[in-house]
Amino acid sequence: MPHRPELIVGSYNIHKAVGTDRRLDPHRVISVIREMAPDLIALQEVDKRFGDRRGILDLDELYAQTGLQPVRLSLRKSALAHGWHGNLILFKDAELEDVRTIDLPGMEPRGAIVADLTFAGQPIRIIAAHLGLLKGSRLLQARRLADEISPDRPTLMMGDLNEWRRGAGCSLMPLKTGLDAVARASTVASFPSARPMLALDRIIGCTRAEVVDLSPHTSALSRMASDHLPIRARIRLGT
Repeated sequence: MPHRPELIVGSYNIHKAVGTDRRLDPHRVISVIREMAPDLIALQEVDKRFGDRRGILDLDELYAQTGLQPVRLSLRKSALAHGWHGNLILFKDAELEDVRTIDLPGMEPRGAIVADLTFAGQPIRIIAAHLGLLKGSRLLQARRLADEISPDRPTLMMGDLNEWRRGAGCSLMPLKTGLDAVARASTVASFPSARPMLALDRIIGCTRAEVVDLSPHTSALSRMASDHLPIRARIRLGT
C-alpha cells in the first residue's frame, strides 16, 4: 500500500457537550467535528463522570456526519461508556492494530488510551489522555505516559493536558525523557473558548511525527459548543 505522509488530526475537550450557554447539545459537538474534517481526533469528557457513565454522543450520527469511527475498547468503566475515563479516539480510513487502556496515577481518577493504527500502510501510535488538575498528579502521569512513546513508529500524544506553562515549571517536562518534541512543541490557546488565553490542549509529535499548522479551530459554533476550543494540526509522518 502507498505511504501516506500527512494526516489532519485534532483534539477536543467537549465538556460533556454542555456549551457556554449551559445547554446540553451533542449535535453541536458533532457539527464542530465535521467542520474540522479530521482523519483522526482525540476527544475528552465524552462520558458522564458518575452513575452509569454513559456516553454523551450519538456515535451512529457522528459516523454518518464525519465518517469517523471509535477505537473500540473491550474494557470500559461502564458498558454504556464511549471511551476510557472520558477519553475517546476516532479515526477514518485506517486499520486498528492494537489498543490498550491505562489507569494513570494521581489524586483524581484519570486514564489514557494507547492505540496503534495504520493509515494506508503508514503505522502510527496515538496516546490520548486527559491529565489531572494538580501539578503533582500531572508529573506522575507524564512520567507514566513517557513509557508509551514508541521508539520505532511515529507517535502522537494528544489531549487536554491541563498545563499552560512551558520550560522548567511545566509539569510535562518528564516527557522529555522520551522525546525531544516537548521543548520545541508549539502551543495555541484553546481555553476558555469565548476568549482563549490558556494552552491546555496539546498535540505533541514524537518519533518522526512532525506537527505543523497547529491552530485552534475557531467558528461561531465551536465558541459555543464547549468551554474548550478544539485544536487542529497537520501531521507529517516519517517512514
